[in-house]
Amino acid sequence: MPMQAQEIENLLREAFPDADITVGGHDGVHMSAMVIDESFRGKNRVQQQRAVYAALKGKMDGSDGELHALGLTTKAPE
Repeated sequence: MPMQAQEIENLLREAFPDADITVGGHDGVHMSAMVIDESFRGKNRVQQQRAVYAALKGKMDGSDGELHALGLTTKAPE
């Protein structure tokens, strides 16, 4: 079953409660997210993105994952 933008945002909000989060996409399979959070400060892009994938709690794991593709932008606030 495809994931809706609100479901993705809810999972991200659990892990990053103070973040600025924007989730886009309409097909529930190929989505995008921008997460701006202070916890990313001092971390490289790979570390930031791993934190976001961990927040999705396996929803992107393997060919049976509910979410096939997530275009991701992460950064610390300016």
